[in-house]
Amino acid sequence: MADAAVELLLEKLKQLLVQHTHLIEGAANLVDKLEKHLLLFKAIPSDALKLRRNDETLKELIRQIRYAVYKTEDIIDNCVIRPNIVNIVHDLLKKIRAIYKENSRTKFHAEEESPIKETNVVLGLEKETEKLRGYLAEESKEVEVISIVGVAGLGKTILAGKIFHDPKIRSMFPTRIWVYASQEFTEKEIFLEILKEFTILTEDMKSKTSEALAYLVAGYLEKEKFLLVVDDIWTCQDWEKLRVALPKTTKMGKVLITSRFRDVGAYVCLGKYLHFMRFLNQKDSYSLLQLEAFRGQEFPPELEFEGRLISERCDGHPLAIVLIGGILVKQLSTDKDAMKTAWRKIWYGLDIIGNQDPVERLVRIIVLSYENLPYHLRECFLYFGMFPEDFEISVWKLIRLWIAEGFIQKKIGVSPEETAENYLEELIERKLVRAEKFKLDGKVKTCIIHDMIRDFCTSEARREGFSKQIVMSSDGGFQPPVYEELKFRRLCIHSNALDFFSRRSHGPSVRSFVCSSRDEMEMPKKDLSSISKGFKLLRVLDVEPINFTNKLPRNLFKLNHLKYVVLSFKLEVLPSAFSQLRNIETLLVDTSSRTLEVRADIFSMIQLRHFKTKASAALPKSSTDCVTAGAKIHTLGTLSPESCTKEVLDSVRDLKKLGIRGKIGLLLDGKNGSLDSMRKLYNLEKLKLLNDVFSIPASEIQLCSLPPPTKFPPYLKVLTLSRTSLDWCHMSVLGSLERLEVLKLKDKAFMGEVWEVTDGGFGRLKVLHIGRTNLKTWLASGHHFPVLRHLQLMHCQSLEQIPSELADVPSFLKLELFHCKQAAESAMEIQEKIELLGNVVGRFKLSILPHEE
Repeated sequence: MADAAVELLLEKLKQLLVQHTHLIEGAANLVDKLEKHLLLFKAIPSDALKLRRNDETLKELIRQIRYAVYKTEDIIDNCVIRPNIVNIVHDLLKKIRAIYKENSRTKFHAEEESPIKETNVVLGLEKETEKLRGYLAEESKEVEVISIVGVAGLGKTILAGKIFHDPKIRSMFPTRIWVYASQEFTEKEIFLEILKEFTILTEDMKSKTSEALAYLVAGYLEKEKFLLVVDDIWTCQDWEKLRVALPKTTKMGKVLITSRFRDVGAYVCLGKYLHFMRFLNQKDSYSLLQLEAFRGQEFPPELEFEGRLISERCDGHPLAIVLIGGILVKQLSTDKDAMKTAWRKIWYGLDIIGNQDPVERLVRIIVLSYENLPYHLRECFLYFGMFPEDFEISVWKLIRLWIAEGFIQKKIGVSPEETAENYLEELIERKLVRAEKFKLDGKVKTCIIHDMIRDFCTSEARREGFSKQIVMSSDGGFQPPVYEELKFRRLCIHSNALDFFSRRSHGPSVRSFVCSSRDEMEMPKKDLSSISKGFKLLRVLDVEPINFTNKLPRNLFKLNHLKYVVLSFKLEVLPSAFSQLRNIETLLVDTSSRTLEVRADIFSMIQLRHFKTKASAALPKSSTDCVTAGAKIHTLGTLSPESCTKEVLDSVRDLKKLGIRGKIGLLLDGKNGSLDSMRKLYNLEKLKLLNDVFSIPASEIQLCSLPPPTKFPPYLKVLTLSRTSLDWCHMSVLGSLERLEVLKLKDKAFMGEVWEVTDGGFGRLKVLHIGRTNLKTWLASGHHFPVLRHLQLMHCQSLEQIPSELADVPSFLKLELFHCKQAAESAMEIQEKIELLGNVVGRFKLSILPHEE
């Protein structure tokens, strides 16, 4: 098997030529030659090319193939015949032939990889945790600050997170808030992040000055016993910007900050509570490597010597050890001799790095991790440099961006989304990416990368011409200067976006434009067309923070290559012109309106896979043939009930996720839309029903009943109900859904004081969420929820107790209560019972917030 870099690029080039033979003279002949050279190149043993990974000839070949692919894409997308592309490809074929001849003489053996599961155990921080816990427990006359300082990669954020989630700290501080500072923050965005913990952010609040927001923050904090964590403070001046929001009179609050710089940490805490992160000793280094490479199991005797050599060469740097562990995980094999050889190569690579500055050594180890990535993961990994520092990245968004960018290899019988999820899992397994938040079903919801790893991604992407960040320079200009032609394939801008657009910049080769600013802004009318005029070959347009108010640029609909689009506006109408964008795969519309009239025929957009909006979207009658309409659509949400007609549902047979917002009763009356048609959606796994009845009297909100289980989609796994105000007696219907695994009952989904669970239901239910209800008495036994893993109760203030029999469920791992004061005592009794039974010793987690004194 050949080096994937060359193979993938040549395959991509071949596909471009196949699809557009009519545009390039001599393309048909080139396709034949590319086929033959691909077969030759695939015959080269993989290890032969691995030995030449640092060979400049091979590196240059990869660069030239990438250049040829890019140029071919540009030529085709501009519909310009350029015969010179033929010469470029001919030269490449000669070089490929030469490399084949050179490498075909050598024989090597491939190795299989063993799958390893992720672990989140933190090593060697017990003493530090206890020390900081002691600092936080001390009484004080005013708000005190504790500083954690140390060079990059020593685990400052991990230690702060361990403190933040510590059960004793959670009990000590009912209000805990975590914010990221980083180099690019503004005090306004930090203040808004804090305020989100106390109230809903209104447009009026977002328009306030930072001084006014600081006053609001102080007002909320002075009433609470709080712990505020500010991660990654860079300068003393940055701290002064944030300190103004701390209350002056309270004795109940504490602040914990992290910083790479000792002088900053000392300044912030006034030298009183300054904690230095230490490098690991050799014993802890070896234990951490053992944890990362073998998930805590003993080193095989034949690898123990190499393991000690490798851990020594990491010089006690935790992140370095974690990254090396991520490399070693992929070297595991049943062939012990081959594994021993692979480990020795890793040690030799570390030895070559030498005794450099700790930060420089870490950079070299990051490079080593990158070079050990399979080529199909490299572009996905570099893409993380598109996001701001300390940015929590939505996994749903990330994998669909990867798909639109063309990073995901096609596999028969596997969807692009599934393949992309596997790619992300491997990057997490290799410790290059960290899973940050999880969904109720246990899947990763958001992810993040370490600052130094992100720095590598941005620099490597810039060097390879992969992507470029546009940043504001100290003189008020931009780097690179925006009056120049922007030659990178991807651009990302995180601040001063409106100023950027006002410069009328242009990028004829730019394929992706991503704005990830934390601040929302309105696009001036004079700059409406700046994107569509300056970047005509865009495939990805993600400008969610920029609000187009009441008008969209006309030229937007001439961007025929768009595949992924995220827009924000205040319109109540989605213009019919969107139908012209027939290559769109993902369309996300963020509007402040409760309803959205969709005039565009989304079913004529034959590549569309995901259409999402939070408004109640009313679809037009489609003029497209129902046989082909909606064939690829996987996500629709949130539609109005009136749009859930038999014609619509019959045309989206591959639908996997459906959201409906509006008068849900209309689905049950059999007149407009009906659940009957959903019975035919055999691929539908997630269904959300939001009863949005804001204009209806409260007496008419309650739904009378639910249809029988046979009316629901047959393979439904996740069901969310909100504001339906059903009586608890109807829960038996949901209990009869044979494949239901996650049930979310949000905001008065069910009302009534008594819920007595009947036998024979919820056989597969793993996750149950109940929010905002007047439920008082809940009667159930363990056999009603035989595989329950996670129970989450929010704002169930009338609930007197949780059924103690849930402790008998062997799989029960997590119980969360938020504003459920009366039920707190029974939750603690359940925990005690589980510990006595020994069902899930040491693994059961109980969370009760806020803590009641």
